[in-house]
Amino acid sequence: MASKKKTESKNIFEIKSLLRTAETLTEALPYLQEFGGKTFVIKYGGHAMGDEKLAEQFASDIVLLKQVGINPVIVHGGGPQIGAMLKQMKIESVFIDGLRVTDKRTVEIVEMVLAGSINKEVVTAINDAGGTAVGISGKDGNLIQARKLKHRRKTDSNIEKVVDLGFVGEPYAVNTTVLDTLASSHMIPVIAPLGIGANGTTFNINADTAAGAIAGAIGATRLLMLTDVVGVLDKKGDLITDISAREARALIKNGTISGGMIPKIETCLNAVKDGVEASVIMDGRVPHALLLETFTEHGAGTMIRSKKS
Repeated sequence: MASKKKTESKNIFEIKSLLRTAETLTEALPYLQEFGGKTFVIKYGGHAMGDEKLAEQFASDIVLLKQVGINPVIVHGGGPQIGAMLKQMKIESVFIDGLRVTDKRTVEIVEMVLAGSINKEVVTAINDAGGTAVGISGKDGNLIQARKLKHRRKTDSNIEKVVDLGFVGEPYAVNTTVLDTLASSHMIPVIAPLGIGANGTTFNINADTAAGAIAGAIGATRLLMLTDVVGVLDKKGDLITDISAREARALIKNGTISGGMIPKIETCLNAVKDGVEASVIMDGRVPHALLLETFTEHGAGTMIRSKKS
């Protein structure tokens, strides 16, 4: 009798588990219908990229997005790996306002790490998960056309001056031809954030900035920024799940959004201004964050739109 009750209890548990799975699939249905055929630009970096288990989950999530008809375009970072290689080469890293000063020797190493080892690791992970990923850099096909970044900072006397960061660039044009070609071939682009300037000059570009520029240029439906924070927090430390562009600017002005979050928000705002339906700053440390954001009502971070619905 005890054995029979135990079996019945196990069966009930399994049925409840299956029902939860069915409910999850049902919840996903309207999002599958809404996003089929749409393009998502995903900035991949931070802890999600450095943790082996999260990296595997990211790769499988990307393959799933592609399988259900969404076109993912990945732009990856690589700051820690670049720093480690420079240290190994006994080259000191210098940062100004969070931006790496990049001389000629440094940009060569940046290109080697970003377009080489990191890019191929991401491509291999996606291919191992059953996808067809192709690794490129922003230099390939003149994808990201860039110029030298004019970084301004205020001196102690409150006078603004331009700081020379070397081969650090900013995108001024995106040639979408190579991305259009890959999309039509059902391939997943994995992009290293390098830009090409006049006379073939190589520029190191912030991955957030590169992702935002690409999202705007290709008319992406979503710009998803995987970070090491839960999203935008209010003064009490609670997550703000949905804000308009106007509200985001107000939060910067009153100091609620500060520090390293400001350039991320500005990238999201620029993307929305360029026609991206919504940008999302999300916690890449959460398992399957991409799927939670895409296919559930509560999402996985802070969504920024031109106007809240």
